Amino acid sequence: MRFEELRPDLWPAVERLFGPKGTCSGCWCLWWRSESRKARTAIEGAAAKKALKNLVGKGQAKGILAFAEDEPVGWCSFGPRKDFPSLERVKAYRRGDTSDVWSIVCFFIHRKWRGKGLSRGLLRAAVGSMRKHGVKIVEAYSSTATKSGRKLSASLAWTGPQKIFEEQGFKTVRATDQLKPLMRLELSR
Repeated sequence: MRFEELRPDLWPAVERLFGPKGTCSGCWCLWWRSESRKARTAIEGAAAKKALKNLVGKGQAKGILAFAEDEPVGWCSFGPRKDFPSLERVKAYRRGDTSDVWSIVCFFIHRKWRGKGLSRGLLRAAVGSMRKHGVKIVEAYSSTATKSGRKLSASLAWTGPQKIFEEQGFKTVRATDQLKPLMRLELSR
């Protein structure tokens, strides 16, 4: 398994991993980047693919791709929190000053690779990349369980399971909603 930070020349790998529909309902990993729900639903499918490709081409989308040999099998999206305005729409994630904060917002694991610990490797690689970029504070918005207390299925745990963040040293700093803990990791140089 190898992990590579997203670069424009890796766009074909993103396309192969996300498939023709672009992962979850044609999101193309733009859910948290939208200004509003209306804007989110207006950009799905082909329009979302074009938007993400444009961001990748300009170096404005950050992420880690996991490869099994030459096949892309996993993805983790991260970047400056300001790049993800939808976080402010979720009461549990609203914050004051977040100018120094980066966020880990999404994981996508190919169905054949789910349940094999790949999200842990993606998280380690993402944190390592953020250290290289001089990031001081990283936030995560982990998945926990359904309202009934059942474990989320792997296909719905796209913000990452809480356990992998705890294993990397993230601490819950706010839990206004038990299903949406706000977790943080302070990186030292």
